[in-house]
Amino acid sequence: MNMEKKKFDLTSLIGMLLIGGILLYMMYRQPSPEELEAEKAKMEQVEAEKAVPEKTDVLKEIVPEEINLVDATDSMAIQGLQNRVGSFAYASTLPSATDGTTVIENDVLKLTVSNMGGYVVEAELKQQTTFTGEPVFLIKDGNNQFNLEFTAENRILNTKDFPFEPTLSKNGDNQQLSMKLKTSPNSYIEYLYELKPSDHMLDFNIKSVGLNGVLDTSKDMYLDWKLKGYRHAKSISYENRYTRLTYEYENGDDHSKLDPTGEDEETEKDVNWMNFRQHFFSSMLLTDTPFKEVKFTSEDLVVEEDTDTIYTKKYGARMLLEPKGGDLAYNMNMYYGPTDYKTFKSYDRNLDEAMPMGWGIFGMINKYMIIPVFGQLIQWFPAGIAIIVLTILFKLLLSPVQYKQYVSQAKMKVLKPEMDAIKKKHEGNQMKIQQETMKLQNIAGASPLKGCLPALLQIPVFYALFTFFPTAFDLRQKSFLWADDLSSYDVIAELPFHIPLYGDHVSLFPILASIAIFIYMMMSTGQSMQQQQQPGMPNMKFLMYLSPLFMLVFFNQYASGLSVYYLTSNLITIGIMLVIKNFIIDEDKIKAKIQENKKKPKKKNRFQRKMGEMMEQAEAQKNAQKK
Repeated sequence: MNMEKKKFDLTSLIGMLLIGGILLYMMYRQPSPEELEAEKAKMEQVEAEKAVPEKTDVLKEIVPEEINLVDATDSMAIQGLQNRVGSFAYASTLPSATDGTTVIENDVLKLTVSNMGGYVVEAELKQQTTFTGEPVFLIKDGNNQFNLEFTAENRILNTKDFPFEPTLSKNGDNQQLSMKLKTSPNSYIEYLYELKPSDHMLDFNIKSVGLNGVLDTSKDMYLDWKLKGYRHAKSISYENRYTRLTYEYENGDDHSKLDPTGEDEETEKDVNWMNFRQHFFSSMLLTDTPFKEVKFTSEDLVVEEDTDTIYTKKYGARMLLEPKGGDLAYNMNMYYGPTDYKTFKSYDRNLDEAMPMGWGIFGMINKYMIIPVFGQLIQWFPAGIAIIVLTILFKLLLSPVQYKQYVSQAKMKVLKPEMDAIKKKHEGNQMKIQQETMKLQNIAGASPLKGCLPALLQIPVFYALFTFFPTAFDLRQKSFLWADDLSSYDVIAELPFHIPLYGDHVSLFPILASIAIFIYMMMSTGQSMQQQQQPGMPNMKFLMYLSPLFMLVFFNQYASGLSVYYLTSNLITIGIMLVIKNFIIDEDKIKAKIQENKKKPKKKNRFQRKMGEMMEQAEAQKNAQKK
């Protein structure tokens, strides 16, 4: 067997010695302090470069390749960047291309405006608090988005993606904030905010300068506003009931609103203003030049009362703009403040239509009677006392109606024996009983309808007040006796469970109001109407129990100010009825007057004749059918 003879390899030996020497050198060599400092600086530079992409994020959707804007500090670099991504790349090279903000404020309103997008990211009402005592924010933590969508250089762009350059200045006593999205030092889109002292309304203008060759005005341009309304009251379902999107359109001739429940949307033309109402607070946008077309959306975010929900509604408005002569120019206003009738009315722009005052005559009673009177009373008295004084004034105003109602009831009571005799005489013949009863009432000048009519006349006032108290900003967080807020429900006991329709608490004012209305109905309905129950008329005994029960249940989660009103109103009514009965009306005189009227033939009016003829025809048909 042949074996290969081993030979000495000098080359391998030299290589191993060199590698060993290098290893020994690396193991025993210590870096100098200067070298360590240089290495540290290099690492810090690498970390700093990793943080820079905040400026480039806005451009990543425009160009596929990555762009390092840190190096774009000279005119040649900027020009090259613009050639690659368009004119609006210039904005991202400015110092404002950060997440910084600018504050503009007065003694009632504080607005924080973001450099990125140039829109309001916080709106604080400085003189208002929530039910927990915290400051009221209409805008905070990303619940608001305001964006201008436009076409430039064959791209659809959004201002929310670009940094604006802020400039805060003074215009007399007004604070002025200019936010500019620049394509060059002298060409830009500007949002201009101007805030007056002690005012919740601010001027807001959008305009373009030097962009005739950049903005494509042949393509649609939109202003998008989205807002989620924050919860501010202890009863979110009650607050949500009065949280609604309202707007004015068609040159101010029409006002409308979206459905407060579920999801709703509507598209309107020539819109002048819109209100993203959050019960006692409003976020509004108004324009001098009507928006050509606006698509409104509203989504109810409240599922259950006992759920700890942060938001009430999600609103949206997509406004179609019309640039003039290649330039964009819209003079507008923003409003962040109370939903208050007097405040809205002071701007003389039909903003009071954004409030739920009731329709037709109900709204007129609120606007021209209740609001002016209560507005004066609230300056002289505490809120609870002002409600009581308002109640007394309205009861005095309606006292003639109350008097006529009770006189009619007294007449019916006097006629009761004769009406009972008619029933007995014609027992089994309901038609005849009705005819004879109407004849007797006509002769005596008494009628159940005369007793009901005065009560019906009070319904417009009742409904007007029903809509006034839940929306009266003057009552918000005003206490009275055990109620800590007359614009919300009072609580004397918390329940460990939730009762459908009633809630998880017990309110005392609705209980007292229910007792008072029951006593009143016992005195009026129980004495007269129920005793003379006519066929076809509603069961008054049922209504006598239903009304107090309805008030007890429904008003448990309603504004306690309304319960205070009805408690006071019914107590005064009971007192008036007792005075009329015991000191004004003499039943003996009424009876004598009725007997005197019987001796005088009384001519029937047209309605009475017609009713008599109809009843006679019905009686004849009934008799014919029997044969």
